[in-house]
Amino acid sequence: MEINVQSADRQLLLELSGEVDHHGARDALRELELAVDAALPARLVLDMTGVTFMDSSGIALILRAQQRMQLLDGSVLVCNVPPQARRVLDAAGVGRLVTIR
Repeated sequence: MEINVQSADRQLLLELSGEVDHHGARDALRELELAVDAALPARLVLDMTGVTFMDSSGIALILRAQQRMQLLDGSVLVCNVPPQARRVLDAAGVGRLVTIR
């Protein structure tokens, strides 16, 4: 799994690509936490355009991102979610906790 990080105007963009499974999510979480700590953003955008597979580990990643951003009084947007990953998020009801577009 690869993550591209961009930060501007208190918005942090993480572009995820590859498989968001147990191994990928663990590394992604580490990168996410470092990026959030460095940028202290008001908004975190998780762009999932390049995600080829996601399991429940991806849910955990998104929920952890939401927790971190709540501590900063910030928000999370999950965007460009592929159909397979969207089914996983919808089944878990993640859309009730974070904005998914």
